[in-house]
Amino acid sequence: MTTILLIEDNADIRENTAEILTMANYKVLTAADGMQGVQMTFEHQPDLIICDISMPVLDGYGVLHMLHKRNALQHTPFIFLTARTERTDMRKGMEMGADDFITKPFDAMELLQAIEIRLQKASKLKEDMAQGPGGISALLSASGGADQLEALKNERNTQLFKKKQAIYSEGKHATNLFYIIKGKVKSSKRHDNGKELITGLFNEGDYFGYTPLLSGGLYQDSAEAMEDAEVAMIPKSDFEALMNGNPAVQRRLIQMLANNMAEKEEQLLGIAYNSLRRKVADALLALDKKYNAAGSTQFSIDISRDNLAAVAGVAKESLIRTLGDFRDEKLISIREGEIILEDRKKLARLLN
Repeated sequence: MTTILLIEDNADIRENTAEILTMANYKVLTAADGMQGVQMTFEHQPDLIICDISMPVLDGYGVLHMLHKRNALQHTPFIFLTARTERTDMRKGMEMGADDFITKPFDAMELLQAIEIRLQKASKLKEDMAQGPGGISALLSASGGADQLEALKNERNTQLFKKKQAIYSEGKHATNLFYIIKGKVKSSKRHDNGKELITGLFNEGDYFGYTPLLSGGLYQDSAEAMEDAEVAMIPKSDFEALMNGNPAVQRRLIQMLANNMAEKEEQLLGIAYNSLRRKVADALLALDKKYNAAGSTQFSIDISRDNLAAVAGVAKESLIRTLGDFRDEKLISIREGEIILEDRKKLARLLN
């Protein structure tokens, strides 16, 4: 069910609008001021946000500014709900990234139509700018290249990789695009002192190793099987033929790569400035999001402590100590080495 967050300080308007949205079969969350709205957005990741401008504590412009500081929320549809009609106010909101304005008073159909339009556009944007190597499938499908993509991965040489076996190494010439048929794979870089940073996590159905193919250069990181894996090897020449023969794919791939770069920047900022507890919590939530597509509450994370430390960008000893603290606080439980997230909401709310 689509989730909408309504941020409105007027209780009557908040309740009446929430009732309209609920009757339209949306899941509705409400917040009475801007700060509460920001916190609820971080916690619940709604599909669309409706926000008043004039509010105590933090106004609508402040809400929009804080949300756009997080790359993951930049494409969440944002509609201002306001009594203001001055052109300068509308211009300011649009320049900050708002998607629409609805002025009070409004009727139910006006509101619902605006929501439907924004959700449709957001859905198309997610398809066009799918993040991560697995997004190539959606990207090619949207540009009519799905059949060609199937031809790329079908009837190809496949190779079995044992756990911890290298698939490619940093500094080597890029010769293949890789498709995971079974198993999990990581990409990583190592510092001269031996410390490892995981740069990518890939699951069944994901493509990886495509960035250096586009630049015609060398692998900038190394890839390794996290468990026994079966991988299809797609020659560089076949991948280039598809890219060069489809301009729409080229344009959308550039968009996707730019989006991936923004994700990497956010990851590096987190490693540089987040507290130890926040780094470990973010790593656990990232793994849960990546490998728990069904959203199971009983999903367990089966990953070595070395790999988890590399995802979080912390020392292994610090990771183990923090996991112990999380267990004592009942945020997680640990059974036979596997980690179960017991309270995702509290993990997401941990402060620096």
